[in-house]
Amino acid sequence: MDGDSPAASAELDDRLGPPPPGVGRRGFLKGSAKLTGVLLAQGAIGLLAPSLAWALDVRNISQHEADTVLGLARVLYPHDGLEDAVYALVVKALDGEAAQPEGQRLVANGVRALDGQAGGSWLAASPDRRRSIVEALIADPFVQKVRATSIATVYNNDMAFAHFGYQGEAFSKGGYLRRGFNDLTWLPDPPLTASPAPYSG
Repeated sequence: MDGDSPAASAELDDRLGPPPPGVGRRGFLKGSAKLTGVLLAQGAIGLLAPSLAWALDVRNISQHEADTVLGLARVLYPHDGLEDAVYALVVKALDGEAAQPEGQRLVANGVRALDGQAGGSWLAASPDRRRSIVEALIADPFVQKVRATSIATVYNNDMAFAHFGYQGEAFSKGGYLRRGFNDLTWLPDPPLTASPAPYSG
């Protein structure tokens, strides 16, 4: 990197942002991690996305920690066919909180606890073993943090909505009735007496 031009250095700084306080640029670039993946071309998310490839720069936690957070979110909230790109939002949220020392310690200690229970890398354990370790550590602050963050991120974004078939809030679109929710065909129409009388004011 000694031969980097000022323009190239500025471009990297723009893309990655400034290093955390007390961390040099070289150490920051060396320590940065990245999550990448490819969306299923015929999946609900892939059909909506402008590109099938996705990437997430991780700046405050290590690659192993980022991969472990993503794997833990999947174990806690498993959905067959739900893209890693959705679970990566959990990593993004925790990486942001790890910009502060207490957030960084929480992730580091939590990943260390998972790996310790696995006798090595938790990620390298079998799926059943990973689940049993998480069950044993369910009260751990890190596991609880990933649980809470997953609820707030995995299920509250357009990618998840597309995957689960949720069309979003309806008020701004005129309600549900005229948007495919009046097509019930497997029950007879209810009698008029089943509805309340119109409000006459």
